[in-house]
Amino acid sequence: MRKFYTGTLVVWLIWITFIDDNNLFVVWENHQKMKELERDLAYYKEQVKQVRKEHREVFGTKAMMEKWAREKYLMRKPGEDVYVIVDENGQSIEKDEE
Repeated sequence: MRKFYTGTLVVWLIWITFIDDNNLFVVWENHQKMKELERDLAYYKEQVKQVRKEHREVFGTKAMMEKWAREKYLMRKPGEDVYVIVDENGQSIEKDEE
């Protein structure tokens, strides 16, 4: 009887480890993929929070909307010159909020 149970256990372990559609390797890959997706979800939630904060700040008043458009997209009025100050590496000296 002992050989029967031992043999059954060995066959079951081989089946679960290698043969089954949800074998250990598939479960491990799915677990890794889920952890990566959870990290992405946290990142995108933070990005949404920042965009909503910026939206509230910018669209609060017309003057703030104009300031934001001028700074972010370098928009200008007709006949107006826009100067962008850069450092020695050619990067804008204005700090990004990222």
